Amino acid sequence: MTSRRDFLQIAAATAALVPTGWTRAFAQQRLTQDDLLAFEPMGNVTLVHLTDIHAQLRPVLFREPSTNLGVGEARGQVPHVTGRPYLDLYGIPGASALAYALTPEDYVALARSYGRMGGLDRVATVLDAIRAERGDKVLFLDGGDTWQNSYTSLVSKGQDMVDCMALLKPDAMTGHWEFTLGTERVKEIVDGLGCPFLGQNVRDAEWNEPAFEATKMFERGGAKVAVIGQAFPYTPIANPRWMIPDWSFGIREEDVQASVDKARKDGADLVVLLSHNGFDVDRKLASRVKGIDVVLTGHTHDALPQAVKVGNTLLIASGSHGKFLTRVDLDLRDGAVKGYRSKLIPIFSDVIAPQKAMAAKIQAIRAPHETMLSQELGRTEALLYRRGNFNGTLDDMICDALLSEREAEIALSPGFRWGTTLLPGQPITREDVYNATAITYPAAYRMPMTGARLKEVLEDVADNLFNADPYYQQGGDMVRVGGVSYAIDVARPAGSRISDLTLLRTGKPIEAGTSYTVAGWASVNEGTEGPPIWDVVASHIKAKGTVNPTPAQVTVRGA
Repeated sequence: MTSRRDFLQIAAATAALVPTGWTRAFAQQRLTQDDLLAFEPMGNVTLVHLTDIHAQLRPVLFREPSTNLGVGEARGQVPHVTGRPYLDLYGIPGASALAYALTPEDYVALARSYGRMGGLDRVATVLDAIRAERGDKVLFLDGGDTWQNSYTSLVSKGQDMVDCMALLKPDAMTGHWEFTLGTERVKEIVDGLGCPFLGQNVRDAEWNEPAFEATKMFERGGAKVAVIGQAFPYTPIANPRWMIPDWSFGIREEDVQASVDKARKDGADLVVLLSHNGFDVDRKLASRVKGIDVVLTGHTHDALPQAVKVGNTLLIASGSHGKFLTRVDLDLRDGAVKGYRSKLIPIFSDVIAPQKAMAAKIQAIRAPHETMLSQELGRTEALLYRRGNFNGTLDDMICDALLSEREAEIALSPGFRWGTTLLPGQPITREDVYNATAITYPAAYRMPMTGARLKEVLEDVADNLFNADPYYQQGGDMVRVGGVSYAIDVARPAGSRISDLTLLRTGKPIEAGTSYTVAGWASVNEGTEGPPIWDVVASHIKAKGTVNPTPAQVTVRGA
């Protein structure tokens, strides 16, 4: 089993207070690739999990959330523990490399010391090392949100990520944002993918037949390993249904159980659910479906240094944006898991050497676009980040852009959890803007909306996030707002959480029957018109020169 000693090895190796003027070179001296990869192997099967990379080929800055509230049975439980309480829970020293990687504590100072994380060329190096050590025991699984949300993935329709992931040779994957490429493009990629695209919960909408393979059986270390794929169950709600009109989704708990039972009947020694449900959904699912040994969870971007056990099921959460890989070694004997050891491996890009083949591929993909992507639009005075239940300064900037460029009274920006971080004083490039906005339905709309409808929108999103039943949660954050303030009581029932809506321009309460000019983007409605959001944001930054976003005004109660 995973011991506290195993986990604290890396904490001890990376613990250090940051002296004034500490440089990245010093961080490199303190950290080594061997330290980061150190692992005492066990058993006969090794799972390696990567998820929610959101098409980030290169190393990034990505600040973890300071607010990630849990409700119902999840209240106060991981992954809804952040900041200092998170460090205390896992015994992580403050101002250490792991504190930087896993929390927002002292983020700016530590980011300037430890630098960027991720990069598929570094991921490739770690994967190569694990495969060299473990040979035919390794199963590498991609949890989805892989092909979308950068400029090169947008213009290549995901081909850049498909080509790079092919060099990593995943054994299987599932999906979510992949589906926003549209039915025909997804089918085209899957037909030539080179590994199974698994989705037991995706059906043909007319005939209710499976749209994708549900389960793949592998032989690893003399054991049979069944991998069941679970795509994001709310894809046609959170994203445009018109892009995938022939497919239906859902959690389909009974079908998960049927897939597990079939895998066991077919001789599986280990059953793995490769899931894009989100952590709380998977925690509930694991408590109700019998026979799953490991859930590799994704979608909600949680990074946990230890497995969470639900009954006999292990839940593994591997973060996002390429910041981490998780390695899980399992001792399988007599058709059962006799022991396990896991490690969340932080991908510090200034410490882990890039793999040459992947680095060359990434360079070739980016070369035609490098000049445009590196164009400086302006600078930021503030730390720009996205993650957080109610606000993120990156979306505050987007809302400012919508208000000014679209001449609106109120701005709405979706609660996406992807998008990279920029430090105070850092140039804002076109690539930074695309990293926060690159989607296939980018129109920045401008429309009249009554106060009653605005409240309804906020209430609906709040219920998606704070419904006490995880099966009714969609795993994002609250829609970001500009031009208005409001209060939210997360403990109240659906339809009654939002109050005190106020138009900031006048200081007057939002009136239910009054119409307001609202600008936003990422509407799921077909035919939405407006300029692409990246042009709106770029124009705003160039006009301002230096941006310092207007902070969102949200009062949180009942937390």
